[in-house]
Amino acid sequence: MVLLGIVSYKIYPARLGGQKGVADFYHFMSKQCEVVLATSSDNKEITDSTFKTYNFLFNQWKGFLNVFYIPKLISTIRKHKVDVILIEHSYFGIFGILLRMLTGKPFVIHSHNIESHRFLVAKRKWWRLYVRYEIFVHQQTNFSFFKCNEDRDWAIEQWKILPEKSMVLPYGTHIYEAPSLQGKKLCREKILQLHDVKEDETIFLFNGSLNYTPNIDSLHVFVQSIIPILQKTDFKFKIIICGDFLSDELKKQIELLPQIIFTGYVPDIDLYFKGCDAFLSPSVLATGIKTKLVEALANDQTVISTRSGARGIDETITKEKMILVENNDWQSFAAEMIKIKIRKEFTTPKEFYNNLFFSLCLSIDFCPLFLLFLPKPVGFFFK
Repeated sequence: MVLLGIVSYKIYPARLGGQKGVADFYHFMSKQCEVVLATSSDNKEITDSTFKTYNFLFNQWKGFLNVFYIPKLISTIRKHKVDVILIEHSYFGIFGILLRMLTGKPFVIHSHNIESHRFLVAKRKWWRLYVRYEIFVHQQTNFSFFKCNEDRDWAIEQWKILPEKSMVLPYGTHIYEAPSLQGKKLCREKILQLHDVKEDETIFLFNGSLNYTPNIDSLHVFVQSIIPILQKTDFKFKIIICGDFLSDELKKQIELLPQIIFTGYVPDIDLYFKGCDAFLSPSVLATGIKTKLVEALANDQTVISTRSGARGIDETITKEKMILVENNDWQSFAAEMIKIKIRKEFTTPKEFYNNLFFSLCLSIDFCPLFLLFLPKPVGFFFK
């Protein structure tokens, strides 16, 4: 089987969790079938040689202009004898419909969020229009992948897509067992040295793209709610914040707080996942599964999260390794932070690594089986 993936944004070099997820998806998919990837032209450092990549598309913000590349996509489909078209996110769903009409090839949407919810959270004025578009393309697609059960259930109930035309394919991980205690200790010592942190201080981690609305909201929670509560105690701690695109306004606010260490983007985030005492996820703006929580748990880091912040992650699998607090209950959130060093230490359960929904390789193994049984409509013009 030959799969054409269409990605409307930058994934190379893969720095953010979402970028890594898509890049890994096609890397592992290429082990199951032949993959051809059509990406936006801002993908400049493509290092994966396991499949053929064409980077000529317009980025998603100019996505409508890709109508001029329909002939080139058709040529690519015919040249590589493509069997299935897979589109990342719903943005380019309309092109999947057009390509199916013109070539007879079924198309699949690999959804990473309920995008209209994300646009609502981001306060995009046109989010209501996108709701209609998103419903339309998912109803037209031959199959839909979702990142968590909550998203799939929403699509089945609200969009009326058929259950048999969808499945959950969450973000996976390359890590299949917890790191050694010695390895975690060495990482902690390096962090103490790098950032001049005292041995008796508890170290928390927060990371992500800092121009993303849920992450911006989390920073406001730290500054306005959680840290003021902790400042009234004798608790010694540091919150390390890693990520790009921090606004000048927020930078000024966090610079006033000695409890926050802002690193900017770090190339080796695993150092912090292994060396910090816990990962914090105080967001109440839920949009899909949080890839960083999967990475933190895979690195055997305890997670303290609001219920919304842990959306999409099965707490029956993570067990005591993920501490959940009700949304907006910052007193309880701060209390869990204080207890983190004195609570019994738990290791990320084996079930987390072994479970199908958190194993990238196992999840990918099942994809071609579903794609092979997709109905194949007849193209109107080309075959």
